Amino acid sequence: MLAAREGSTDPRRRSPRPFVFIFLALVALTAAYAFFIEPKRIEVTRQTFVGKVRRPLRIAHLSDLHTQGFGPRERTLVLLIRKENPDLIVITGDTVDAGKLEPAKDLLANLSAPLGIWAVRGNWERWTLNEDERGFYAGLGVRFLENAGAAARDDLWIAGLDDPSTGAPDLGRALTGAPLDSFKLVLMHAPDHFAEIGGRFDLALAGHTHGGQVVLPLIGPLWLPEGGRRYLRGFYSHNGSHLYVSRGIGTSRAPVRLNCRPELAIIDLRPR
Repeated sequence: MLAAREGSTDPRRRSPRPFVFIFLALVALTAAYAFFIEPKRIEVTRQTFVGKVRRPLRIAHLSDLHTQGFGPRERTLVLLIRKENPDLIVITGDTVDAGKLEPAKDLLANLSAPLGIWAVRGNWERWTLNEDERGFYAGLGVRFLENAGAAARDDLWIAGLDDPSTGAPDLGRALTGAPLDSFKLVLMHAPDHFAEIGGRFDLALAGHTHGGQVVLPLIGPLWLPEGGRRYLRGFYSHNGSHLYVSRGIGTSRAPVRLNCRPELAIIDLRPR
C-alpha cells in the first residue's frame, strides 16, 4: 500500500461542492422573500361578472385580514382601495386572530364606500373573540351580518352567513325578504359550504384558504384548513351559482407567503 504523497488531497476531506452553497443560498433567499417581502406585496386582481344588476357595481372584496394594527400593509391596502373607488366593500371573515377586534379599528375607520362596508365572521373570530362583534362594527358604520340579509341597492341583496367551518350558517334566513328579481350576493368565510348551497343565489364571496399561503412548485399548498379544501382560489360554478375565493390579505399561523401574494379582489358587476 502506497502512502499518500505530501500535498495530496484526501478525498474524505474535500470541501463541499459549490452546488451545496448555492442551494443553501437559494433557500435563505427564498425564506427571506417569503417572510419579509411577499406578505406585503398586495396584488389587485380584477374580475368582471355579468348578472341581473340594473347598473354597474364595483365591489372590493377583503378577506382574512388577520390584522394586528394599522401597519404598513394596512396603509397600503387603504391606498389601493381608494384608488379603485369601489361602490361596496365586503369583508369575509378572519378580520383579526386575537381576542379583540380593536386592532382592526383604525383600518376600518379609514375605509368607506357609497353602499357601505359589510362583514361576516370567520373561524378565528368564533374561536377567540370575547366581545360584542355587532356593537364594535356598528360603532364604525360597518354592517355585520350573521345569517341575515338586507338590500344594499334596489337591485342588490346581500346575505351574510355565520362561518360554515365553525358555526351554523343558515342561507334561508339570510335570503328572507330578498326580492325575486334582485342580484343575490352571499358573503361567507369557508368556501366548501358552496357545494351545499349552490343554486340559490347569484354570487358568493369567500376566503379562509389564503390561496394556500405557501405554494411549492410541483407540490402545491403545504396545508389547507378544514372547510377550505375543495375550493382553493378564484372562480367556481355550481348549479347555476358562482363563487369567488380570495387569497386574502393577511397570514395565519406563520407570517409567511410564497407563490401566493395577498389579494385585494375587485369585482365589477355588469348588467346583462
